[in-house]
Amino acid sequence: MNAQASDRSGLVVALLSLIAIGLLAAIYFTPIWWVSLTAPNYPPEAFPDGVRIHFHMNGVFNGCKKVEKAEIREEEALDCVHEMDTINHYVGMYPIAAGGVLEKKFSPFLITMLAVMLLGFAVNKPAVRVGVLGLGFAAILGWMFLTYYGPEGLRWQTTGFVRGLVTSLDQEAGKGEEAQPGRALSPGEALIAQLKAELAKSTGEAVPDAAAAAAGATTDKGKSQKAALIDSLRVTFERDQAKRAPEERQEWSGSGSQVMAWHYGKSLGRYFNNPEEIRPMVATISTVGHAIPWLLLGAMLLLLWGARRNDGPLYWLLVLVPLALPVFFLIDYSAWLWWYGHNLNAMGAFTVKPFMPTVFGDGKVAQFATHSYPSWGFGLMLLTSAVLAVAALLRRKQLRS
Repeated sequence: MNAQASDRSGLVVALLSLIAIGLLAAIYFTPIWWVSLTAPNYPPEAFPDGVRIHFHMNGVFNGCKKVEKAEIREEEALDCVHEMDTINHYVGMYPIAAGGVLEKKFSPFLITMLAVMLLGFAVNKPAVRVGVLGLGFAAILGWMFLTYYGPEGLRWQTTGFVRGLVTSLDQEAGKGEEAQPGRALSPGEALIAQLKAELAKSTGEAVPDAAAAAAGATTDKGKSQKAALIDSLRVTFERDQAKRAPEERQEWSGSGSQVMAWHYGKSLGRYFNNPEEIRPMVATISTVGHAIPWLLLGAMLLLLWGARRNDGPLYWLLVLVPLALPVFFLIDYSAWLWWYGHNLNAMGAFTVKPFMPTVFGDGKVAQFATHSYPSWGFGLMLLTSAVLAVAALLRRKQLRS
């Protein structure tokens, strides 16, 4: 390959890398996987997609749509994340918000890190590459430490992530509405009432209504949606701390580490309020959370070392790690499903054997049919892998010549 052909190949590699970076940005804001439950209690006329939820990089969101039919009138779509939690907790399964805690928290930094790695791969000159990676990694580290440890660090997270935290607490607060006279039961509540009419309600402490706090916060003029959501979390946090023993209370700092540990504990205890069981789980997640920034720092230094040359295993990690993103997602998704099915709380109303929920395809749990399939965000992941595979082959050919 002559110099001119090599330059053309380098330009193509750079263009493909930039396309992959754009795809990574799109992946972050799109649903990657969806799960749905269907049963006779959820007729297709009212639930055309069943009880459906969507998995994103930064959280799990409602997949149910507002039904537009003459015989059915809905002011807003059913919150199917809450509906699925209601169904699952009767077999002892922890709420959806208790899964992927660290992945959701660190996903903005991880995706940005992959993008910076691809920028470095696009550069053919080692000295320039090291500079690009060094500046990019330094910016990510500053952003990450500011978010995770800095006062009001939560404001550096995405609005979608913060909204997911607030929504989860609102679901918990809604438990107290069950006893209100005249309120129509949701399909999930009707099903549970039918199955467990003679059983007492599960014990558990209700969380203050974060929704009311959010509604009040959003009326403040000049306040962004994210700021209002953070105010909602702060109010709920402070009310929760007021109920604790004085030696256990914390002052609100708004740091990512504080909010993550507190919110994780509240999620675990939404239906199964067993502090002796919850505290070790929170401590483990907190410890791992504190370790992740330093592990990422070590990985960045390793990549910088490998970027000094145009070959070697560390150099190829710049493209191979982003290329393998679909594999990493499936491994992580499967691991969390395993955790849910093998960590059933004994306080559940039904006793079932540990099981592996369906990762891909259709399954059945009791009278529910389960459906688990990739969404178009996973298709973007596969497209990103294909683009990077071509870029890697071109760069390999270029370096060999």
